[in-house]
Amino acid sequence: MATRALPREPRQDRSRATRRRLLEAAVECLASVGWAGTTVAVVAERAGVSRGAAQHHFRTREELVTAAVDYGSEVRIAQMRERLDVRAGHRPTTADVVELLGEMYTSPLFRAALQLWVAAASDEQLREQVVPLEARVGREAHRLTVEALGADETVPGVRETVQATLDLVRGLGLADLLTDDSARRTRLLAQWAGTLDQALGR
Repeated sequence: MATRALPREPRQDRSRATRRRLLEAAVECLASVGWAGTTVAVVAERAGVSRGAAQHHFRTREELVTAAVDYGSEVRIAQMRERLDVRAGHRPTTADVVELLGEMYTSPLFRAALQLWVAAASDEQLREQVVPLEARVGREAHRLTVEALGADETVPGVRETVQATLDLVRGLGLADLLTDDSARRTRLLAQWAGTLDQALGR
């Protein structure tokens, strides 16, 4: 009796899976070896695909890395939504929200974004791609933070205080890049949660 061949995975699905592997590998490379070490060949090897297959999806390193950070940013936002949805039915405390933001801005995904920012600072073509991407991520992070805090931005100073919160956790994420800054970060975020509560009139 002849053995029936298993159906082959549709080409479009295989292509999508390859692209996703490349994006994930690029994020991992950026976070671990930085911009200089994140070449198409290195990413392709880490993703387990040929260099030709990688270049079929992304013609240049800039295209690959920008798409990877875009993908990583979407994952960061999705993780934030998911974490906040776990608390559905009751408002998370200000300390919960600030702690979550602290975790997001010290993650490998954020480290990968930092590497791209540094490269874009001296590369005009790359900067043109990165600036609108980060602006979109920043707007979404602000919106989600306002929603999580239940903040009323019609109250004078509240919008600025929420933005200061995001600037603070971003700066703390930068401080964590070279050394483990977790102990100091925990103390600062706990103090800031109290300040934020006062600004929100709680």
